[in-house]
Amino acid sequence: MSMPKTAMVLAAGLGTRMRPLTDDRPKALVEVGGRALIDHVLDRLAEAGVERAVVNVHWFADRLEGHLAGRARPAIVISDEREKLLETGGGLKKARPLLGDDPVYVANIDSVWIDRGDAIGDLSRLWDPERMDAALLLARREGSIGFEGDGDFFLAGDGRLTFRGDAPSAPYSYMGLHITRPDYVADGPDGPFSLATLWRKSAAEGRLFGCVLDGDWMHVGDPVARDQSEARLTGET
Repeated sequence: MSMPKTAMVLAAGLGTRMRPLTDDRPKALVEVGGRALIDHVLDRLAEAGVERAVVNVHWFADRLEGHLAGRARPAIVISDEREKLLETGGGLKKARPLLGDDPVYVANIDSVWIDRGDAIGDLSRLWDPERMDAALLLARREGSIGFEGDGDFFLAGDGRLTFRGDAPSAPYSYMGLHITRPDYVADGPDGPFSLATLWRKSAAEGRLFGCVLDGDWMHVGDPVARDQSEARLTGET
């Protein structure tokens, strides 16, 4: 399969856990390592061959749009959620007319990583729309910055994912990037909903897959994680 040329970048959240850094800007424009979070993501996608990124906006939307206007690549298309936040699934469903019909990357803006391999390439090579509804990029819990949960998934030898369920922990966490079909959300409810709802159904049907990042993942979700990630990126730790 060829690598997707279009991405959906989820940037509409309020960033409440990042306050006070988000008192005057969207979370996407909080800087770490000298660059805004959204530029870390867009630069990765551009390097992977993405030509067009649909970005949803809500909190300080004008400021984010102004920042994005200064980018040369990928080309930016805005999905406007000023009126109502729609969460991950609702945001993707609203943006469906802007995404085309081919598979797309879907990316969070609070994920930064140091890549020792070819994470996005590995994810693209894994993706098979005949067998999969979504292919997720995962990180090992150990050594990740800014993630304090018990893990999300178990990973089978063939790449199939199962949710942690009642287990006390699972070795892998979703790290904020996946590939799916734009019409995957077509049967989702109107209004806000989470993609995790659809993932659980796909996992039960054996159609949710994943691969693991060879590198260091930073979930930049609050000011402490931002400072820790800054130190990691600048080589202070």
